[in-house]
Amino acid sequence: MVWKSGPILGIESSCDETAAAVLDSNGAVLSNVVASQHSVHEKFGGVVPELAARAHLGKIDLVVMHALEKAQVEKRQLQALAVTQGPGLAGALLVGVNYAKALSYGLGIPLIGVDHLQGHIASAWLADPTFPLPCIVLVVSGGHTHLYRRETNGECILLGRTRDDAAGEAFDKGAQMLGLGYPGGPAIDQVARTGDRQAVPFPRFYGGRESLEFSFSGLKTSLLYKLRRLAVRLRPEQIADFAAGYQEAIVQVLVTKSLAALKQSRLSTLAVVGGVSANSRLRALLNERAEDGQFRLSLPPMEFCTDNAAMIASAGRQRLMCGEPCSSELDICPMDSSATLSKTSLVTRVVQK
Repeated sequence: MVWKSGPILGIESSCDETAAAVLDSNGAVLSNVVASQHSVHEKFGGVVPELAARAHLGKIDLVVMHALEKAQVEKRQLQALAVTQGPGLAGALLVGVNYAKALSYGLGIPLIGVDHLQGHIASAWLADPTFPLPCIVLVVSGGHTHLYRRETNGECILLGRTRDDAAGEAFDKGAQMLGLGYPGGPAIDQVARTGDRQAVPFPRFYGGRESLEFSFSGLKTSLLYKLRRLAVRLRPEQIADFAAGYQEAIVQVLVTKSLAALKQSRLSTLAVVGGVSANSRLRALLNERAEDGQFRLSLPPMEFCTDNAAMIASAGRQRLMCGEPCSSELDICPMDSSATLSKTSLVTRVVQK
């Protein structure tokens, strides 16, 4: 099918958010609807894949209809569909992809699959379309901590990534150990605001002198051992201190590595995207360093930080504008393929240190 300029519908269902969004012919966001599953998974302390898939199945049509209604766009006016095809939970991805396939077939419009990381990267330009290239992009979310250099032609070069847990996973596991519930990032962020960041020291992984890799498994283990040694129920003020120190160890590493990537690449533009980019301490540190370090910073508004469909629609639109062929036979890609995607998918090669 040939894409014609016009409204595009994005669908995201890679994990525990059912989302749909509509962009107009110029890429402006007309609607961005997200249905959370936090209440479904909270009692388990993390996402249960089977429950996530069932929740997506029950909500996806309602979410899409709501997005179209808010955008004041009818189905027949849509000119294309973009859907997350991976990485993510297989069952959850199947719900979104199969729904998009059926809708694409029924409307006779092009369907394009979008990599979830590609979507997060595209979110940096949703509210700041003039953000200059080339730039460094830090993708930091529940399952991903990646540093990229994005070129003017859309190519993204992977500079470094986590060796083990992603920053978002470290937040979730830390919150679980501290009894703060799920999702862990917002829970720790809230409690840490009243804590002393220096009261409880935690290790920070920096690697070699020029390393742009991350590791958060040692931090998680450190928290576990500190709590075991205390062997008593923590008072609220102690929990706040632990949360503040733990959070500080994560965000300081994220900021330090991002600035190192800027220096090594001799660039002065940094975009930070993904769910963890909503963290208030991370945003404060980045804004401070941007003012002091004289580099331009792109931090998406909160609504575009966590999993959403506007970023998927935006990434899909970019690829359609590049003339990438569409296929109704697209399949899910649950595994992270960030180092092997095609050029039009924005990620092409890995820098070897």
